[in-house]
Amino acid sequence: MAKPISFFVHHQGRGHAQRTMAIVRELPASQPVSVLTADPSLFDGFERDIEIVPLPNMIGAPVPTPALYDQPTPAVMHCVPLGLAPMRQTMRRILDHLDDRGTGLFVIDVSAELALLARIASVPAIKIRMHGNRSDAGHTAAYDACTGMLAPFDARLEQPDYPDWARAKTFYSGGLCTSSQRRDDRAEARRALGLPAERELVVAITGGGGAGTPYAPLTMAARAAPDTLFVTVGPLHREGHETDFANLVNHGWVSHTSDYIAAADIVIASAGDNTVHEIMRTGRPYICAPEWRYFDEQQRKAESLAAVGAAIHLPRWPGDLEGWRDLLERARALDIECQRGLHDPHAAARAAGWLMSRMDTLWQEETRQGHRAAPQVSIAATGT
Repeated sequence: MAKPISFFVHHQGRGHAQRTMAIVRELPASQPVSVLTADPSLFDGFERDIEIVPLPNMIGAPVPTPALYDQPTPAVMHCVPLGLAPMRQTMRRILDHLDDRGTGLFVIDVSAELALLARIASVPAIKIRMHGNRSDAGHTAAYDACTGMLAPFDARLEQPDYPDWARAKTFYSGGLCTSSQRRDDRAEARRALGLPAERELVVAITGGGGAGTPYAPLTMAARAAPDTLFVTVGPLHREGHETDFANLVNHGWVSHTSDYIAAADIVIASAGDNTVHEIMRTGRPYICAPEWRYFDEQQRKAESLAAVGAAIHLPRWPGDLEGWRDLLERARALDIECQRGLHDPHAAARAAGWLMSRMDTLWQEETRQGHRAAPQVSIAATGT
């Protein structure tokens, strides 16, 4: 029987879980799979029979005493407060599961600390790569501890400062889009959504992992381009003083953002992985307005997109009418051919195939004539 593959899935937003499901769908039906997460509901309705292991939700757990709270974080770690029972329970539950199942590969999406834990526990780990300023000791140690990294994007979007030794351990699956439904034709999408057929349409999209699209700047956009229809999808961040305009409408949460991307003439969106690759798949002028994320994840991804000409990087929303007019003109002039190939329809299958290959390489006994037996390793005390 094949050794199990276990996934740790961070529960912030939906992207980590959606990516895991896309990859798991492509694994062989006979491959045992388990998922460890603090929000099992993210996998409600998932059609494949997998084991779900609930973990404690440690976010916001109070540190018991001021003295424990004051202890500095080790440079090789990011978030390891002292004295938290939920943290001990999480680590114990993960280790017990990996040990009980005899996990052959632990895929971590995402946590630098768990990559270190896996190595200490003698379990081969794969870390899902994300953009960002990640040259700190914690990320470097996690990359070093893993037997490989999986980057769910095209190698052309790699950051130029990512070190060669870590790049050599990274498999680039191509742009992995987790949306299974798509509608490419602009006219068809507009009919389905009840949107005007001929009017210029700008769609602003934000996912569930942040504060939402800032509404006040879009009111300036509506004033700057009164003949353009602006439609927002997803959460909005309102400050309470905005003036509404007839050409700025909010459609809120929708089941399939792909229809809105297909309907758009221009898309304004944050730099979440799935949103990026959805836009690359459809091919639309893209104004990438990154949200705040740890380690400047979305800023660095926006920079990579702009470097290949696939998007306009918008580090700051325009606050004046001329700023918006100039931005929209730049978007209209974008060459969307630069987006070609940045989405790979086979990315999830490529990722799944690579994971299986890595596990085979690590665990499968070679029977070639003359193959040496595996060395016997003993662990001696080091005195440290």
